Amino acid sequence: MTVLLLGLGLLGLCYGATWATPGEVLAVLSGAEQSVVILDWRLPRVLAALVFGAALGVAGAIFQNITRNPMGSPDVIGLDAGAYTGALVALTVLSGTSAQLAAGSVIGGLAVAAAIYFLAFDRGFSGMRLVVIGIGINAMVTAFNSWIVLRAELEVAIAAVGWSAGSLNGVGWDDLTIPFVIIGALLLLMTLSAHAMHQAALGDAVAVTTGVGLDRLRLLMVFVGVGCTATVTAVAGPVVFIALAAPQIGRRLAGAAGVPLLPAALTGAVLLLGADLLAQMLLAPVALPVGVVSTAIGGCYLIWLLTKEVRRA
Repeated sequence: MTVLLLGLGLLGLCYGATWATPGEVLAVLSGAEQSVVILDWRLPRVLAALVFGAALGVAGAIFQNITRNPMGSPDVIGLDAGAYTGALVALTVLSGTSAQLAAGSVIGGLAVAAAIYFLAFDRGFSGMRLVVIGIGINAMVTAFNSWIVLRAELEVAIAAVGWSAGSLNGVGWDDLTIPFVIIGALLLLMTLSAHAMHQAALGDAVAVTTGVGLDRLRLLMVFVGVGCTATVTAVAGPVVFIALAAPQIGRRLAGAAGVPLLPAALTGAVLLLGADLLAQMLLAPVALPVGVVSTAIGGCYLIWLLTKEVRRA
């Protein structure tokens, strides 16, 4: 996956309205030549797809470990929709600055996560109950988001609908500095807790026996997962299905019993970077929102996953 990621990254730096050879790209990256197109237009987009894809992959792995269910991803259980609600409030009620979008996305995602966790907790924790309730909350929050867009002014509504597709078009360095720092801190925090997370995946009894504080760990995992999802949503909009597919693909490639973080992160980065390249190529020179391509890919994966789960049942 790392080799594939490097290849896709190089292709992303080469591809555009004018093709740059790999030699030219490497010369620009080494500082031997200067190119505004490569350094200021293409490189931020490639790095955004890489980092945001990794963040979504880790967020999906976190919630699939919490629920112990391959359907337990932020976009399925409503966290993406909640983050989008917070961003919509920032756009329609406030002035819609980058800081307001980021804060609104995090608050909206955390609010939905708290509601789902509260409703799913009934004399114990059930991952399946959390997924089912999350799907219902997702439907209600999506309907609420549609109502907000319909009530907004025309210019704001058009911007909100376009942004809701999930897009990396026009992403620049100014948009990425703070999100990269936040995501880096969250991923580091989750890396330090990865061992406890995998202990918890073996079962509550085993985790408690080995000294894992389940309530505190789950609270931390939810915070990191929502933080990663909301940070991506604040910049690129809700990019769906990456968090659903990446952890399971990474788990199968690694041959792991649980849902490990590193394969999920690498797979998420590859999926989002590949989807963004397809979005640029399909109707070139018009660049589609990456969410359109990720939805098409993720929809096929979801059908396969549901068919497999039904056969298993």
